[in-house]
Order: sequence, then C-alpha cells, then structure tokens
Amino acid sequence: MDMVDLARLVGTPEDDPLTALRSLRQLRLELARAEAVLVHRARSNGANGVQIAEALGVSKQAVHKKYGGRRFDVNP
Repeated sequence: MDMVDLARLVGTPEDDPLTALRSLRQLRLELARAEAVLVHRARSNGANGVQIAEALGVSKQAVHKKYGGRRFDVNP
C-alpha cells in the first residue's frame, strides 16, 4: 500500500470518517494475519528470531513476546 492507497482510504472531507475507520480496522486485521503467516514461513525456512525481528524493525524480545509461545500458530 502506498500513499495514494492510504489517501483513498482516508477519502475526502465529505466522506464518512467512521466508514474509513472501519476500513482501517479491517486492514489492520489483514496485516496482522499476513505478518503471522510470513513469520511462520520465515521460521519454517530456518530464520531465527533476530533475523525476523530485523525484518520487522522490532526487537528480538518483541518477536518472542508476540510469536514465541505460538511458534507455528498463524492466528494472531
């Protein structure tokens, strides 16, 4: 998603902001699912927590907290 797509999501001042917020919530859910699937794939391909953390731009501890106890669970 680029800035044009985000601008389209936000819409114009005449658009209903509640509708845009609902769309944003759905987008967040889809992104969380996609991240979980990709973390699972990375681990299946032998990536370690440090590599995954670097790719996500977070700490190793953040990856462990979010995915450590659910090594292969793709449902966040």
